[in-house]
This record gives sequence, structure tokens and C-alpha cells, in this order.
Amino acid sequence: MDSRITARSLATALGGWRTRDPAYEALADGIRLLCLDNRIAARTALPAERELAAALGLSRTTVATAYRSLRDSGHIESLRGSGSVTLPQPGREPGKVATGEGDIDLQQASPAAWPGLVGVMSEVAADAATLVARAGYETRGALALRAAIADRYTAAGVPTTPDEVTITTGAQSAIHLLAQTLLRRGDRALIETPTYPHAAEALRSAGARLVGVPVTTDAGWDLDRAAQAYARAMPRMAYLMPRFQNPTGRSMTLSEEAVFADAAQRAGTILVIDETTAELAIDDARASAAGPFASTAVVRVGSLGKTVWGGLRIGWIRADASLIDRLVAARPSRDLGTPEFEQAVAARVLERMPDVLAQRAALLRDGRDALADALAERLPDWRVPRVDGGVAMWVELDAPLSSGLVLAARTRGVFLSAGSRFAVDGAHDRHLRIPFTASAADLRRAVTVLAQIWPEVRAAAPVTSVEPMGALV
Repeated sequence: MDSRITARSLATALGGWRTRDPAYEALADGIRLLCLDNRIAARTALPAERELAAALGLSRTTVATAYRSLRDSGHIESLRGSGSVTLPQPGREPGKVATGEGDIDLQQASPAAWPGLVGVMSEVAADAATLVARAGYETRGALALRAAIADRYTAAGVPTTPDEVTITTGAQSAIHLLAQTLLRRGDRALIETPTYPHAAEALRSAGARLVGVPVTTDAGWDLDRAAQAYARAMPRMAYLMPRFQNPTGRSMTLSEEAVFADAAQRAGTILVIDETTAELAIDDARASAAGPFASTAVVRVGSLGKTVWGGLRIGWIRADASLIDRLVAARPSRDLGTPEFEQAVAARVLERMPDVLAQRAALLRDGRDALADALAERLPDWRVPRVDGGVAMWVELDAPLSSGLVLAARTRGVFLSAGSRFAVDGAHDRHLRIPFTASAADLRRAVTVLAQIWPEVRAAAPVTSVEPMGALV
């Protein structure tokens, strides 16, 4: 047994689990979804029936019946005297669930590889002799790639030298490295909600206590809540996605940036800015990085995962040279550097970024428009935000039944992540993130499935779960 989840933590993760009657089956569905999303890892001990019943305000019989349903479906096993633990799911690997022919996987918000990537890889392979002549253990990163990234920051209004950049194996690795280096157990970390779930996991794994600041598609960042969070919690770190935020697609205004920057300076908070989606503009030109966040005290995380290809595991951190030195010194305990071949490919791809971003804008525009049109036609009661870039829409449903909808959609070969997947506090059951990185045909087909099953999901839910938008549930 690898880990244990407390009753309080499970209750928070379940969020609005009451998506249908009877209650025991709704609870079992909620736990199934947490297992399928890997929010509860295999071989995790679940709370005792009495403890979970108290945390959820249920009878012990309801929880016991839910656990029995989970045993029957092969999601948990229970041993007398040892409690219940979650089980690995056959054919299930984290991050890849839509393996059947004709399935549509909308959990991964990444477009297919940039078409020119094959040619760049061939060019680098032809020069392989130069690569293998190196030692291959450069934890700071190849100088040519660091210089190329530094030049792009300088051109965008943030003067940067190669010594202020380190290369990582993707943005997720960069966030983990920052969290493990900068945070101590018990430190508070400010983070948006909803947010990129792997970032929240990285901060928690470093022992941080998360302080959420709401962000919405229409009103943007809750600046009053942010100011209070900085003043009261004095967070050690703040993790933000100010441009084409994942999952809302919202971008900060300069005045919003100024509030966060000023508050962070007063609180002594290290600002970590995730720019993995920042260049994926569709309708507006790429904004300069200069502005309230242009200070060299701001730590920036970038990658080529969204812009070029998810399989090109190249990320980076841009920070002042002293912090880069600390990160490089801390890295060997986790890995010995980023592969040389991928770094050489990345350096050449950066020379072609205008072409890459133009192709990406066209691809994402087609997907976004197809998704918006299909939702307007088939599900007119849902609120579909207008986004100018990024990779996904944060769609508001007309009932808080995101988890039930996601489970029902899986049975029809459409794989999505419920809104609660992106929450810091287990909320957002009225929202669904729908990436528009798939083909227009797949997006239209996915919406057709959602429109077909949505009436069934609503009909199965308790009355309080299907109140109109704005009602208290």
C-alpha cells in the first residue's frame, strides 16, 4: 500500500458528487472518476466507512453500499482488518485513456505535432556525430538552446542572458523543480482556481498549503481575493498563468498584472509565471512580455509541448542567475539533464517559430470555431466563452453535473475531464473543460454525444442539482 487519503481530503476532492440517485451509487461514481483521472492513485487506502460517512454527512450504510459497488466494479478491494484500497485498472495508463478505435480523447489539451517537425528532426539526425561527441550530462542545458531562448525573451522586452535560463524535461518538470527548491513543508502557495492540475499537485507534493484565487471567463481574476490572500497568507510562492490561462482561456489585463506584481513584492512572494500557452494567440497578436511582470524577479516557465509537440519534452525556466544556479545544483538528485537530441531539435525549431505559431493559430481557430458552433447548435443552454487563444474552452453547464456527464460520456467513447479536476478546493462541478486541439470533425462528433446524453444525466440527478444557473444548490 503506497498512500492513504483522509476522509476530509476525499470529501474535498469529490466536490459536487451527488449527481444522481441513489446516493450510494453517486458516491461510488465520484470515487470511480477520481480513480480514472488518477487523482487517487492505485493502491491508495480509502477512509474507513464511519469516517467518510461523518465527513460527508451520510449514514454509514450509504458509504458501505458505495464501497460494495466499487468492489463489484473492480475499482477497490477490501480486506478484513485492513480497510479498502483502490486497484489498478486493466489497460489504464495515466495520461492515456482513449485507446479504443473511434474514441475521442479530449483530456489532453495538446494539438498534434507541428508538420515541419519531422524535417527538423531529420536535419538534426544528419548532424548526429556532433551531438554524440559531447558528454551528454549538462544539467544546465545546451548553450545554443539557452541562448536562443534568451534572445526570444530579450526581443519580447525582458532582457535575458543564457545564464538566466535552464532547460528541463518539459514544463511539468520545471514546476516540480521550482516547488521542491523554493518551498518548505507548511509554506503557503497562491494559485488560481481553476488551474492546471499538475501544478497544484507539484506544489502539494512539496508540502505547500494552497491558497486559491478565483478566475472566471467573464470577470477575470478576483483582485480583492488576491489582495487579501497576499496580505493574510504571505505566500512564499505564487503560480499564475496570465496569458490564455488553462482552463479558462482568460488573459490578464495590465492592471490585473499590476495588482499581482505589487502585492507579491509587498509580501515577498516569488512569482512563477507559466507561459506554456502564452504564444498560442488566435485572434490577437502576441503581447510583449514587458509590463508589470517584466521584472527579473519574476520566474518564468515555458515549453514547446503546446506549441510544437507534446512528445518534444523540452521546457525551461527563466530567472535571475543566482536562482538558476540553485536550481541546477538541486537537479542531479532528480535527473542528470535533458536529452541532447531533443535540445538540438528545439534550438532549430525556435528559428522557425513564426511559421510554427502561424500554423498553430490556423489549426486552433478551426477547432475553436467548430466547437463553438456545435455547442451553440446542440447545447444552446450552456454558456460558451469567447476565447482569443490557448487550447480550451471553460464551458458553463446549466446544471452542476460535470462529473456525471464525464462518466456518461466515457461509455460512448468521449473522454473529458470534469470541472473539479481543475479545482483547488473540489468545486467547479458546473464547468467542463473542452479542448479545441482535436480535429473539427472529432469536436463536432463529441458535442453530438454530449447533447445526446445530457438530458439523461440531468434526469438522473437529484432535484437540487438541476436548479437553473444562479440558484443555490
